[in-house]
Amino acid sequence: MKKDPNKGYIALLGWSLNAIEAAENFDRRYVVVAPDWAEEYCQKHDIPYVPWNFERLNDRSMEIAETLKEKGVDVAIPMFEETVEWAGAINSVLLDNPRLYGQSLLLRDKALMKRRAQLGGIRVGIFEEAHDKEDVVRFLKRVNQTLLKLDGDPNDPIHLKAFDKAGCLGHRVIRTPDEVDTIPEEEFPVLMESHLDGWEFAVEAWIHNGKIVFLNISEYVTLGYSVFVPASPELEKYRPQITAQIEKLIKTFDIEFGLIHPEYFVTNDGEMYFGEVAYRPPGFKVFELLERVYGFNAYQASMLVFDPKSTHDEVEAFFPKEVVDADGFAGCFGVYPRRRVVSKLEIPEEVEDDPYFESHELTPPMEETVTKRTAFGTHWGLIYFKGDESARMKELLKHMEELDFYV
Repeated sequence: MKKDPNKGYIALLGWSLNAIEAAENFDRRYVVVAPDWAEEYCQKHDIPYVPWNFERLNDRSMEIAETLKEKGVDVAIPMFEETVEWAGAINSVLLDNPRLYGQSLLLRDKALMKRRAQLGGIRVGIFEEAHDKEDVVRFLKRVNQTLLKLDGDPNDPIHLKAFDKAGCLGHRVIRTPDEVDTIPEEEFPVLMESHLDGWEFAVEAWIHNGKIVFLNISEYVTLGYSVFVPASPELEKYRPQITAQIEKLIKTFDIEFGLIHPEYFVTNDGEMYFGEVAYRPPGFKVFELLERVYGFNAYQASMLVFDPKSTHDEVEAFFPKEVVDADGFAGCFGVYPRRRVVSKLEIPEEVEDDPYFESHELTPPMEETVTKRTAFGTHWGLIYFKGDESARMKELLKHMEELDFYV
């Protein structure tokens, strides 16, 4: 597509083919910042590219900001959790706003993030940092003491999460002191949180000039397994409260532009609790699901709201109207093998024959023994569905958990 020199010049931080394709078909100039292994592919396909290995920020880190500045790049967009901090550091140089780096640290470190949210009057569960196993045992006991548990009552679980990894990576649920022994030393330090009972959901909000321009509610059927968009009418009825929460978040974290992906819990009495927020595209291909029902490209949407040269009118014109403009519901299910030993991929007939079934990206197994999942593991591939009824979509995604795809 023809590029408009009057629009912003964008750097994509991290390797995402879907984002690159979106950038190719958008009117902004762009460059991909990715590790050396991407070079050959970029040369072969004429993709503008700058090599950079995203190790920890160090004394040489600012070189990449200077390189991009010399090229005339206006803004850097993080594609993955691991590049959020880099985007903050680079944008503090490109946009001449040193606070952006500090902000990126808050959006990256889960303990700092929760403290900042608390300071902004946002409801969070009880949380603490753990440096060793003793800290975890102490926290587990204290949380259950606070909940007035009696001897013999089952413990309320606690959740352990890595400070700076994407959502489910390194997430463990601990119920007894014995389970603490299974945590490898190298996982410390970790963030510990009390368990929030409630309906967990995620939000994708595109922000321009400090205002929400599009807000999607993603409904989890089972966390780590399945999600669909837009949310069911039962969850959508909370939209006014959810919008108010996101506005509070934008104010608390001083977010002027970009895409945020927070997670919340709504309890039985309708209270909203903040889980965490990410400053990058969501997992589970939610961007692709949004395109299926709304027809707009969510990667291009992010480029638009990140670009300091985008106008208010251009942004307004890009986005459809939430919920009413959606053509049905799109969902996906992440497949995990249910057996310990598998030899082939076999899609059940009932899945392929289902009117909601669209496609899958499952591949035959590379190895026969399935590695045991200690925490929320990585799924082996996704299956996509689309249909007219949210209740049917929910039922279908739930049912997928009982089926074998690898036998």
